[in-house]
Amino acid sequence: MPITEKEVRKIAQLARISIDDKDICSYEDQLNKILAFVDEMKAVETEGIIPLAHPSEETQKLRSDKVSEKNQRESYQSVAPTTENGLYLVPQVIE
Repeated sequence: MPITEKEVRKIAQLARISIDDKDICSYEDQLNKILAFVDEMKAVETEGIIPLAHPSEETQKLRSDKVSEKNQRESYQSVAPTTENGLYLVPQVIE
């Protein structure tokens, strides 16, 4: 069932978008191509094909919890204006 100009206007109105009259034919053509592609996909034979597993059904592969980088806090904080006990000190902004 092809999309008509009237239906394109209705879709645009429902989506709260404005479409110029000169672009209606273009949208009509694009929507009809999308629907034709959906019909084409419906025609594909899927009998006997096992669906893909849902991500939540799979167990997540975890890596071991070990330190892989050296501590560089001193070098990072060396350029900070003020630090204390490994923390950055900033001016108070809320009273």
